Amino acid sequence: MKERIGANAGRVWNVLKEDGQKSVKELKKLTKLTEKEVYGALGWLAREDKLHFHENETDVYVALI
Repeated sequence: MKERIGANAGRVWNVLKEDGQKSVKELKKLTKLTEKEVYGALGWLAREDKLHFHENETDVYVALI
């Protein structure tokens, strides 16, 4: 399971590196991961201090630091 979360974190990181800030909804669509998998990947990257989060009324946005 840990390897899978790490691999998903890599997919999310690559999308953010290529395309910049994205919403969680956009990350789901672009990575083809489930919501649960995206949040696991974001947790992994956040723990490594690689993300900046921004929240508005409708969604959470994520960008690389």
